[in-house]
Amino acid sequence: MTSLKGLSLSKKFYNDYFDSLFEGLDSYKSCVAVGMVGKGSECFGFDDDISRDHDFKAGFCLWLTDEDDDKIGFKLMRAYSKLPKEYMGYSMEAQSILGNSKYGVHRIKSFYKSLIGLEEAPKTWQQWFYIPSYALAEATNGEVFKDELGEFSAIRNKLLSYYPNDVALKKLSAYLSLAAQSGQYNYMRCIKHGELAASQLAINEFVNNILNIIFILNKAYLPFYKWRFKALRTLPTLRNLEPLLYKLLTTSNDTSMPLEKSKSIENIAYLIIEQLNKNNLSNSNSDYLETHAIEVTKRIEHREIASLHLMDYGA
Repeated sequence: MTSLKGLSLSKKFYNDYFDSLFEGLDSYKSCVAVGMVGKGSECFGFDDDISRDHDFKAGFCLWLTDEDDDKIGFKLMRAYSKLPKEYMGYSMEAQSILGNSKYGVHRIKSFYKSLIGLEEAPKTWQQWFYIPSYALAEATNGEVFKDELGEFSAIRNKLLSYYPNDVALKKLSAYLSLAAQSGQYNYMRCIKHGELAASQLAINEFVNNILNIIFILNKAYLPFYKWRFKALRTLPTLRNLEPLLYKLLTTSNDTSMPLEKSKSIENIAYLIIEQLNKNNLSNSNSDYLETHAIEVTKRIEHREIASLHLMDYGA
């Protein structure tokens, strides 16, 4: 069996079999968007040999408007189900008559609703604020191989343009405040109380908050937790924090480690603050992250967003 990344396998499968789907439907070829986007490590390009032990199949997605789905959706679904059951040593995903398969034919609106809860790109700040970042990551990952009509890509491109500035600033300020609370304030307090398990929870909270900060500063959506470190290593800004964050999570909280971890927390905070100052998101020289959270909040122009609780990050 040839070992291929899922995205490459999907694209080869599309190149070999797309045309055969449209026998008798040739005039609709330009109406269909094709690609691989959504859930699964292969859509992020993070799949490896271990990923192949479940849900790893040959296939691609075809996205239609509601109107075109009414006209050719069922015929296209039947044609797709007749494609070879094995391709380059990989089995093809079994297709459901209910249309809830990972690959195959999807309505554009239904596809996006299944990921972000909306049939189109968010229109209000509240919609942007309360969509989980992992959902936006899933809606913007992978690759669109073909989209002449442009309706699928129009939504995708709006999502890729990232949060409205005030929404991003509010999320950033919240995560800065939470990172200060969990790492700079509560970690050593838990140690002094003899609560080693609680101290590790504080570390976990700190690392997740810092990851959120890093991704916002890169204008990237933070994915599901098991892919966060892989995604971090691909970012242009602050990926150098990965070894420090990794060590915080993978070392103990007894003997001399808490002091070393506390120093790492402050080092991470220093590098975050340095980036905030560089981006003109804060003018403070304080070493406490919450001070910078307040500085970021001052830059929010939308009064209703600015009035939210400092630690409110939405979803």
